[in-house]
Amino acid sequence: MRYKRLYPISQSDVYDQTSGLIFQTLDKGLFLEKKRHTKLSAMISKRFFRRLGCCYFSLYSQPSLLYHFRNFSLWSMRKDLVLESALSRNRRWIVNNQIKNIILRYPNQVAPLKHLQKKFKTLDLQGKALNWLRKYPCCFEVYLENDEYHCRLTKRMMHLVEEEESVKDMQEPVFVQKLAKLLMMSMNQRLNVMKLNELKHSFGFPDDYVIRILPKYPDMFRLVNSSWRKSSMEIELLAWSPDLAVSAVEASAQKQGLEPCFSCSLPSTWVKSWQRFQEFNAIPYISPYSNSRGLEEGSKEMEKRIVCVVHELLSLTLWKKLSIVKLGHFKREFALPVKLNVLLLKHPGIFYVSNKYQIYTVLLREGYNGPELVHKDPLVIVKNKFGELMQEGLHEYNQSRYLVNLEKKRNGMNLVKAVRRKDGRAEMSDQDDSGDKLGGLFDPEERKRFYKVLFDEGAP
Repeated sequence: MRYKRLYPISQSDVYDQTSGLIFQTLDKGLFLEKKRHTKLSAMISKRFFRRLGCCYFSLYSQPSLLYHFRNFSLWSMRKDLVLESALSRNRRWIVNNQIKNIILRYPNQVAPLKHLQKKFKTLDLQGKALNWLRKYPCCFEVYLENDEYHCRLTKRMMHLVEEEESVKDMQEPVFVQKLAKLLMMSMNQRLNVMKLNELKHSFGFPDDYVIRILPKYPDMFRLVNSSWRKSSMEIELLAWSPDLAVSAVEASAQKQGLEPCFSCSLPSTWVKSWQRFQEFNAIPYISPYSNSRGLEEGSKEMEKRIVCVVHELLSLTLWKKLSIVKLGHFKREFALPVKLNVLLLKHPGIFYVSNKYQIYTVLLREGYNGPELVHKDPLVIVKNKFGELMQEGLHEYNQSRYLVNLEKKRNGMNLVKAVRRKDGRAEMSDQDDSGDKLGGLFDPEERKRFYKVLFDEGAP
């Protein structure tokens, strides 16, 4: 029996079938290696790996193909432009919010500019802090004192800070309920403080939530630290509340008098996705607050319970979205699968997965009506005011810069005109001087005498 010889691939093949060629070569190699003859199998293996090496050499010899290969995504979802716009985030707003928090930590809420300059490295910013802060005159006030620049928040910014603090004080019972719900969903009713800090802003918790909430509710929470290390500090739930063990899906079903089930907001043209959603929705709803130890790993019931947990976690956030990477840090606490991303992609009717800004984010579809949130938390409203004030300051700065540049342009044009006018006058004066040096030829009387001598033969 004759076997087809494996030749090294050409460069054009790499361009046409970069990844397909690798798997095709693998299939051929594995097929041939299954042959019984040992010597033939060794020869085929040698040729197989030689061809595979040539394939990788051709791939890595092309920088563009290498970049495409490394950035190839193993999982993706059909893009929804409306939800993509809802996921748009303003990098400037995030940085300014962090600068605001830094300034508030200084005595009298005044920060030396040289200290802020050092913090710019942690904010992933380049350039001078003075130039950045002057772009937002509505947010930051920069002044010179004792030959040193200082920065403080403007009055309008301080009013928004006070408004945000008042909203946080009013929503303290809401924070207590959210924290209790998170602990009730966890396997051992415990959560690591360091991990929870990664998601505290997503749930709306204040920076000092541990100091603000836990001492006031000693019957519900307590800090546990068995190894006396900061990284091992955990928050433990002491009292289980049946009233809080009701998910958002169950609460909505109780209002409508229906059985708890998920809602799907996909277009009617997604026929296969609708069919899979209806089959999944037919499985009885499993509360995310129930114990999952009796469920079999990999079963449909376990998948249903995981979807319910992720749905409830997203419902507790301010913007109904979470980073999948940060959510994956709680796999052990919430009994999430290792390949959480694959599970989320199986349910496009409930979740939307995006890779905007090179960050994988899962979004709750039912939480949005177009690009806007269906229900806006009071904290979201205040934070939107921060963004509006920042945009107003940036617009004011751009307008002032435009007027300054326009004035410079006008002054430059006037200067050019003045120089040209001066050069023209100098040229005219040079011409006048040169005319005088030619003698009396330009004098009328001299011209008459010249022509008379030229044409009149009897002239002296």
